[in-house]
Amino acid sequence: MSERGNRRTLVGTVVSNKMDKTVVVRVERLVQDQRYKKYVRHYSRFMAHDEANACAEGDQVRIIEHRPLSKRKRWKVEETLVKATLA
Repeated sequence: MSERGNRRTLVGTVVSNKMDKTVVVRVERLVQDQRYKKYVRHYSRFMAHDEANACAEGDQVRIIEHRPLSKRKRWKVEETLVKATLA
């Protein structure tokens, strides 16, 4: 397989899978407050392509940068790390 450059990968949680072949992934990161030096959680939501419709809400997935697939979809699900447990 040929190398395609340094594409960013992120790990996040699937928060929506209601669309066809698309999931919304919430990625969390810790940012230190400049004044108080306290770490605060910041979240970003990414639309990612899921070709097999295999992801469910609550799954932990790794997404990778991809060419634009639609207006807001520039990421692709690379693999599912942890499947959601049914409670």
